[in-house]
Amino acid sequence: MTPWPRRAPHALQKMVCALCFTVMVSAGDAVAENCRSSYITNCTECLYHGPDCGWCFQEGFLEGSPVNERCDLVSKLIKKGCPMDLIEHPRVKVEIDDNASSTQVTPADVTVDLRPGSEASFILRVEQLQRYPVDMYYLVDVSASMQETLDKLKTVGIALSQRMKEYSSDFRVGFGSFVDKPVSPYINVHPSKIENPCSDYDIQCRPAHGFIHVLSLTENITEFTRVVRQQRISGNMDTPEGGFDAMLQAAVCKEHIGWRQEAKHLLLVMTDQPSHLALDSKLAGIVIPHDGNCHLENNLYTKTATMEHPSVGQLAEKLLENSIYSIFAVEQLQYKWYEDLIPLMPGTFVGKLLPKASNLKELVVEAYKRLLSDVEIQILVQSQVPKFDVRITAICPGGSQLPGQNKCSNVRPNETVLFNITIGMRECHNDGGETLLVMKPIGFNETTTVRVRGTCSCQCLDPREPASGRCFGESGPWDCGGSRPGPCPCAGEGNETDVTPDCQRDDAQPACSGRGICLCGRCVCDRISVGTVHGQYCEIDDFSCPYHRGLLCGGRGQCVLGECRCASGWGGESCACSTSIEPCLASDSQVCGGRGKCVCGRCQCDDPRRSGQFCETCPMCNSPCEMNWKCVQCHLSNEFSEATQCNTTCSPLVHYVDEISESRRETAKYCLYPTTDRCHYKFQMDSVFGGKQIHIIRYPECLSEQRYFPTFFAIFLLTVFLGLTMTVVLKCVLLQRGQRQNKTMAAVYDITTKDMSYFPTANEKTITYRRDMSAEMHITKCL
Repeated sequence: MTPWPRRAPHALQKMVCALCFTVMVSAGDAVAENCRSSYITNCTECLYHGPDCGWCFQEGFLEGSPVNERCDLVSKLIKKGCPMDLIEHPRVKVEIDDNASSTQVTPADVTVDLRPGSEASFILRVEQLQRYPVDMYYLVDVSASMQETLDKLKTVGIALSQRMKEYSSDFRVGFGSFVDKPVSPYINVHPSKIENPCSDYDIQCRPAHGFIHVLSLTENITEFTRVVRQQRISGNMDTPEGGFDAMLQAAVCKEHIGWRQEAKHLLLVMTDQPSHLALDSKLAGIVIPHDGNCHLENNLYTKTATMEHPSVGQLAEKLLENSIYSIFAVEQLQYKWYEDLIPLMPGTFVGKLLPKASNLKELVVEAYKRLLSDVEIQILVQSQVPKFDVRITAICPGGSQLPGQNKCSNVRPNETVLFNITIGMRECHNDGGETLLVMKPIGFNETTTVRVRGTCSCQCLDPREPASGRCFGESGPWDCGGSRPGPCPCAGEGNETDVTPDCQRDDAQPACSGRGICLCGRCVCDRISVGTVHGQYCEIDDFSCPYHRGLLCGGRGQCVLGECRCASGWGGESCACSTSIEPCLASDSQVCGGRGKCVCGRCQCDDPRRSGQFCETCPMCNSPCEMNWKCVQCHLSNEFSEATQCNTTCSPLVHYVDEISESRRETAKYCLYPTTDRCHYKFQMDSVFGGKQIHIIRYPECLSEQRYFPTFFAIFLLTVFLGLTMTVVLKCVLLQRGQRQNKTMAAVYDITTKDMSYFPTANEKTITYRRDMSAEMHITKCL
């Protein structure tokens, strides 16, 4: 084998370096060509073409050359003769405020400056301490089915406190109870049931309630035990309870509950049923969405009967904001329902509660250890978000890196978890500005505030007019990179609130409809998780109006402050009704033929006997009986007085008789006038001397069950008798046919046992005749 030359490695290194340099030069040329795109006409467009592009705003730069020559790599602009201080090139940087104090989550404050197409990274540190102060609030379902669990809780308080002191030297407990919304159909609204839901069982129960805060967080376990022993069960009608309602109040009413800033917050929910969800309240006519605020007065939740249950997302957000871990101690039948909530509610543990809560101590301790061993961060957005990309890589204590993951498990005390946070800016939103992102580890009371500032427009100034705010190009000045000359609007005040009449629909409305802020005379609408708010005054949204066939306002209008503004030709609460009367015009050009009104493009007849497209069908309207109903009704309502007050409305004379003569029965038919259920009057009309008379039988006939019960019973007995007779006849026929067949067979064959001394051959059949015994016959005589 020929040995490798001694200087070969140096030659190989030169080849590799030359190749790398060629690749770098090619990449640099590609970036430079992108910055010199012929489509660039101003400074702002230059910034959009990449984070490496710069814009030279020197007056007279490369005079006579295309305007896109002002945009290039910074190094090339300097080579072209543009001074560095006249190059617009916003830097991408990360600034950490070292003065912000924090012990578990660092850094506490970060500022990131970005421009379109750029990204920046920083490291977030979360340290798990050895021992924390612990606040645990018991939230107990006191419906009747929880009696045994409540009894167990009366004795377990001290033991659980002693066990938790192994993990915390500063442990406090509190107590609250819930049942359900005290309105129908969730409870029985009979007065006796409202005061005592258990009145049918001779038990004195407390009234149903949404949430009652009973005991604030305290170190006095004796007081906790005393309060729990005073609790009595309540009751409601449906299976789900109002647990989410109570949980949200326990989370946001921090001053009432007594949550401490420095402590770990545990919310222990004990129940044996699932919870109502947000839209369930509509069954009781409650349609006001939950506002997420505290509504405790005298320790009683006051909005339980007027405000909807919170949604799962809303509850999860409030628990995260207030650094609360949730522990669901539920019976085995409901375990799967609550287990499905874990992906939707970070910082949640679900444990199976054994009968009589015998494992409550072990369940709470296991939940506490499990929750503290998971370190997970969530991002809370505090303002309107431009189009940013946020990527998280978890670096766990063992050194393993988990790209795209925001959680490390099995973290021990005094260990540190690192998160590599990368924020990229895809494009600008409005004029850039500042966006607040809050990085919050779940269950921790410390956060990291990230201020992301996007540079979306040029800040270059004319050296001759330092305050003009103008950038220069080939064809003259641009307003901050825009298309019209003049000073920048609201210059120097872009982040200050400016409430002006330009942001109000009228004097009675708040600025931006109360759903945004007024900046420089323009509304910047709030970002709401359930939908989008927009419009000149933030008055339009896509979530708070009625739906029709899955479309907001039926797809025929706009939702303005909770009401549908229907398009022309449509009306109704959800714009589902056509206001056009054309479908209701009959051949005579009258609406519904003059016999009704047009509702949602269809005729609604005035007379309930009428029907048809234009109320033209009425089989009973021209009947002689129907024509005289009003007259008969008038006389009957005056108690058979034959008063003349009906003569003004009835031309024929009315006579009351006990029965109608035989001659009249043949000449005219009866008419029936119904009065009450199963009762009617009979009346008859005949002609007398060219006129008409109405004869009414005085006494009504009622079709009562007692009157026709004998007839019905006779028909029933006759039917049963005929059925039994047919069955007997059919049976006799079948028996006689069977007996004739038995006689024939008995004369030919003997069905007794064969004589085994004779064995026939394969081609023989054995037939044994027995004449020593007569055939037994059963004869049944049929009458």
